[in-house]
Amino acid sequence: QVQLVESGGGLVQAGGSLRLSCTASRNIFRVYAMGWYRQAPGKEREMVALIRVGYSSTYAESVKGRFTISRDTGKNTVYLQMNNLKPEDTAVYYCYYNENRGVDVWGQGTQVTVSS
Repeated sequence: QVQLVESGGGLVQAGGSLRLSCTASRNIFRVYAMGWYRQAPGKEREMVALIRVGYSSTYAESVKGRFTISRDTGKNTVYLQMNNLKPEDTAVYYCYYNENRGVDVWGQGTQVTVSS
């Protein structure tokens, strides 16, 4: 099974920026979907941003215009650039991987904390 390694979380003030990275242990060129979900305390996990084959990048309404998802197939890495962060963005962010519309694979999660 593919392994996902996340990095880039941390503590930032409101209005600041962070970039999350998720590196897969295998080539991602033909992977059906990769992206990011997040889960805040007491809330359900929610989609933040996805890259899927045959689709434009998809974003949660709450992050549109602030977050950008991208991928570097040469590095087998997906990025989430997060700008103008808000306290409500505080959550554990999980990398998501689905190779061929089959089993979902998750990273270990990285904490993002935005102070007001």
